Amino acid sequence: MQVTKAYRMSRGVHVVLNNLSAEFSNGCNVGIIGRNGAGKSTLMRLISGAESPDSGSIHRRGRVSWPVGFSGGFSGSLTGSENARFVARIYGMPVDRVLPFAVEFSELGEYFDMPVKTYSSGMRARLAFALSMAIDFDVYLVDEVTAVGDSQFQKKCRAAFDERRDRSTLIIVSHDMTTIRDYCDICAVLEHGSLRFCDTIDEAQRLYES
Repeated sequence: MQVTKAYRMSRGVHVVLNNLSAEFSNGCNVGIIGRNGAGKSTLMRLISGAESPDSGSIHRRGRVSWPVGFSGGFSGSLTGSENARFVARIYGMPVDRVLPFAVEFSELGEYFDMPVKTYSSGMRARLAFALSMAIDFDVYLVDEVTAVGDSQFQKKCRAAFDERRDRSTLIIVSHDMTTIRDYCDICAVLEHGSLRFCDTIDEAQRLYES
């Protein structure tokens, strides 16, 4: 609650989130839209715990994923397989369950046993997505990740979300209103450091486009 996050830039301090307060209810899938640079990805990293707010507090109920597709937590010197084993142990999941799932889902082939620092950004995103789906989270944070890979991989991503949204909550950042309508119950607009929840997705779209 009352979360503020700013970054020091060459021209001074840029406040991204300004005294923002919001509550996300279990079982209610939320879409977040906003212009480029509005702070959507920053908000997702704060919710996940990948970053900390400068002030304010964030309270999490249940197991919250890292932003799906976010690969900033991987060790570049470790292989995809070694990173997968580490993630499984951190979240208390059986390695013999997580590893085969990640291998199959990521479609990295022999690269799965190569250091992550040799991966392209798309390959890192595939690994991050696969590991996110391998862990049973109560809340999945999704940051435009369904655009990763070719059309076949995107289809697989969407099928994974279709299966999980029946038992988990989704918080999705996307510029694609079709994605928002397909997956979300409500929508909020992030602008000027604040998050405004709208009664309908149509209202959120009108506010975003105005």
